[in-house]
Amino acid sequence: MRTPRDATPSETIPHEDSHRTSSRSGTAAPLEGRRIKAAIVGTGAIAGSHLPALAALAAEGEVEVVAAVDIDAEAVKRFCAEGGVPHAYTDLDRMLAEQRPDLVSVCTPPTLHRAQTVAALRAGAWVWCEKPPVPSLADFDAVEAEEGLDGGPYAAIVFQHRFGSGARHVRRLIAEEAMGRPLVAHCQTTWYRNAAYYAVPWRGKWQTEGGGPAMGHGIHQMDLLLDLLGPWTEVRAMAGRLVHDVQTEDVSTALVRFESGALATVVNSVLSPDEVSRIRIDCERATVELTHLYGHSNDNWHVIPVPDAPAEDVAAWQNFGADVPSSHLAQLRELVASMRAGERPRSSGADGRTSLELITALYKSAFTDRTVRAGEIGPGDPYYTALHGGAPGWAPATHEKEVPA
Repeated sequence: MRTPRDATPSETIPHEDSHRTSSRSGTAAPLEGRRIKAAIVGTGAIAGSHLPALAALAAEGEVEVVAAVDIDAEAVKRFCAEGGVPHAYTDLDRMLAEQRPDLVSVCTPPTLHRAQTVAALRAGAWVWCEKPPVPSLADFDAVEAEEGLDGGPYAAIVFQHRFGSGARHVRRLIAEEAMGRPLVAHCQTTWYRNAAYYAVPWRGKWQTEGGGPAMGHGIHQMDLLLDLLGPWTEVRAMAGRLVHDVQTEDVSTALVRFESGALATVVNSVLSPDEVSRIRIDCERATVELTHLYGHSNDNWHVIPVPDAPAEDVAAWQNFGADVPSSHLAQLRELVASMRAGERPRSSGADGRTSLELITALYKSAFTDRTVRAGEIGPGDPYYTALHGGAPGWAPATHEKEVPA
């Protein structure tokens, strides 16, 4: 991933008022009967997960990777040479104009996501943007306003943990209440990041990393929890800066209530030497638990029934089917199907916004010491435009001076 140290926004991002044809005018090329032309923006570490997924679908005749973009000319040339990508660019506008891709993978730091996504949408391309999607709800809503009115193009977020056979099976069991109502849940992203990790200049800062472990690390498990349990209604949270000298938090905890009545605890940490990503949901008739680190397969899921559960029910609950691990490929395959059908993909629009809204509410609750309810953060709320909300002790010093006492 290229960092702000390597590139300034003016070098990598087209202005949002550029006179590019809007996607709303119906200029997107039809996809029927041909390969989807894809391009990658940002050739750093995370692009190494996008390119193999695109290459796998290219081998199946679904996709053609036509270009890559990076501010670092040598880096993008090397990326293209090693990955078999025919065209290397250092200018996003030029690539969009010359290659006219159908799909753009955005693999840059969060502060660049909004403008790059808007540019791609205005060029008629669908977007697959790495998490965190954008630094604020205001940015997310601005991106959504640029999407096509009917049939795309749309901008989806990379939430690959939602995809694969395990998540699909458990989602169905919970939706059908096959194991009874969900009652109690636990969502845990307890990882370890040392001082060297935060020595990278863009990390630990609101503007460039987008947030602390709640935003940059725990977002995957929180998004999966929401995908499994449905809408949340309120959150009560705490955050701390216990070890690292950063602007953001390095640990947070939260209590979340869902529309279903289920209650959940959420823990996000970069202070935990014994690293684990974990979701546990206690339903009336069984507990379902996922334990992994950066990705899961069927073997990472476990269903533990109540003692008197009928054997045939238990067998059905524990039958996850053919193993399809969570991965960029699993999500991309579904995204491409949505593109060909002209349908809004999962993890876009309101479905993609829900985890960002929960994270924003978590920060607001932690920094204001009160319960925050779903839907309350909108235009006019300081947390709508910045996750720190201008809170004393949390907002960057320059921002604190601008906020009335």
